[in-house]
Amino acid sequence: MPIKIENLTYIYNPRSPFESRALDDVSLEINDGEFIGLIGHTGSGKSTLTQQLNGLLKPTSGRIIINGADITDKSVKLAEVRKKVGLVFQYPEHQLFEETIYKDIAFGPINQGLSEAEVEERVREAMALVMLPFDELKDRSPFELSGGQRRRVAIAGVLAMRPEILILDEPTAGLDPKGRDEILEQIKTLHQQAKNTVILVSHSMEDIARLVDRIIVMHRGKVALTGTAREVFKEVEKLESIGLGIPQITYLMKKLKEYDIHLREDILTIEEARDEIMKWIRSKKNA
Repeated sequence: MPIKIENLTYIYNPRSPFESRALDDVSLEINDGEFIGLIGHTGSGKSTLTQQLNGLLKPTSGRIIINGADITDKSVKLAEVRKKVGLVFQYPEHQLFEETIYKDIAFGPINQGLSEAEVEERVREAMALVMLPFDELKDRSPFELSGGQRRRVAIAGVLAMRPEILILDEPTAGLDPKGRDEILEQIKTLHQQAKNTVILVSHSMEDIARLVDRIIVMHRGKVALTGTAREVFKEVEKLESIGLGIPQITYLMKKLKEYDIHLREDILTIEEARDEIMKWIRSKKNA
């Protein structure tokens, strides 16, 4: 489901002393099935942009066209938009409210008017996607679970709606490393299986470099850069000038040059670094 954003502007508290331009004439396109990484420092416009895509905020001016339909048009039913565009907020577990895990995940499908059998199918499917055992957990309270498990329940509630576009705003915030890695692997697997459009908002350059097809960099309400991870993370000076950086492993590769260890500088992941270092070691042995 492609997304086209045309000249999008959003102003908080217009015509007041607290007026703030969160989005400033943003235009961009996201292709059907792309995995997008959305990065930028706090206040850059990332969250405002994602809430526009879900219809939670209406633009001050500009248009958002999803699958050929202008969702900013007054005649559009936002309930229909939100069936197609699922949004997972930061700390989504804070929005859990039902007495059982089943009821919480089933809330969206029930409101879609689905039959009991269809609702159960959706809940089973969503729990499987986030690796929560249905029979073991369906009747338990979500508040008995660990923080990482509650996060999965909240994500499953969005997945049960079967959105064609999935937006995740810092989905691993506050999780321990194990829980964080599990959530990200599940998001990656989901994208590979469903071939849906995923937009991941993150402050982790490492996660973005490892997961996404393309990066969109926001700064002061505008798109500052866009491209593949290798294309974007080559722009070290520009990224640093707007308060961002590159993956730590990429910094390390650059630093090794000072010690006459010449490796590729476009390394983005630990796995790539391992392979490149082993290749360099073998070349030294054979020299």
